Amino acid sequence: MANASQGVTYAQLAWTQNWYISPENYEAALAQIVREHHRLPFARNWGEGVSASSDGQFFRTGRIRSGAAEINAKYGHEPGIKIYSHLSDHFASFSSRIMSATASEAPYVLDGLMLGARELPLKELYTDTGGASDHVFGLCHLLGFRFVPRMRDLADRRLATIVSGANYKGIECLFGQAIKVGTIEAEWDDLVRMAASIREGTVAPSVILRKLSAYRRQNKLDLALRELGRIERTLFTLDWLEQPDLRRACQAGLNKGEARHALADAIYTNRQGRFTDRTLENQQYRASGLNLLIAAIAYWNALYLGRAADHLRYSGIEMDEALLAHVSPLGWSHIGLTGDYLWEDASFSGNREYRALHDPSGRIRLVA
Repeated sequence: MANASQGVTYAQLAWTQNWYISPENYEAALAQIVREHHRLPFARNWGEGVSASSDGQFFRTGRIRSGAAEINAKYGHEPGIKIYSHLSDHFASFSSRIMSATASEAPYVLDGLMLGARELPLKELYTDTGGASDHVFGLCHLLGFRFVPRMRDLADRRLATIVSGANYKGIECLFGQAIKVGTIEAEWDDLVRMAASIREGTVAPSVILRKLSAYRRQNKLDLALRELGRIERTLFTLDWLEQPDLRRACQAGLNKGEARHALADAIYTNRQGRFTDRTLENQQYRASGLNLLIAAIAYWNALYLGRAADHLRYSGIEMDEALLAHVSPLGWSHIGLTGDYLWEDASFSGNREYRALHDPSGRIRLVA
């Protein structure tokens, strides 16, 4: 990095890394960017700021047994890791976490909401089949979030009822085992206590879910959470079938996540998209740095998209405001991702100075 930079020495970069690269500083910097991103007036074109999507992205490591590196046949024969990230409907990437390439994504679904988005008014979460489980349904209900996964093979999943499915003549084939209401009632106090611990940040949701699934014999609390999740999954399935707007909103949220993955692939070219760090701690640092850069690019683009829209309005140009919702701040064609870095004027005066907008019409008049 020092060899590719002008204005910053190796000693300065090494000192900065030793003193400032820490999980706390990464978290504080990311929270500041996300906070300012959601305050932008232009961000309201993309939603109300109350929903988010989450998904995992695979990165190759190039070596076996590199921290959390494992071989997942879905992504080929090379070992790698996953970064599980969360993206708000305003395109703010507010959370990322390293996980094993072969681990289930479901335990990590709520980590970003509870640990990385405390200041955001999130109420709804979109995810794909990999992040869906009955336990996540139940825990989302206890924590006050609406869980909206896009699940494949929905027709093969059985609905749950309080009474026996035999009471519903003609549609008995749609129902599975009846809900064990007594189990939920017996463990209700522990369920509420578990949700309160997660809400207060005492324990991460992924830790709780992994602990419950690690018991050799079925745990009563695990069973009660699953039964509660079956109720929520049944209610969600009915909403999913009856509400086309819900299906479209979920697909739109997941498409935003795919756009974030494309930007992450474009940024991470120094090691050809590979994680070469040996320890899980260093891998998490690299994932946090990548996520921080993605959040900064999205904020920069959203800021200047708003200024560009204001310029068009003030210029008297007719513009369909509804089309602004389809403009994404995750583009990078105008950003130099590789090359030399010039830091000769690295001081920050504190006064916000905007770059001049690229106005083709103004440039043409100037040439003429």
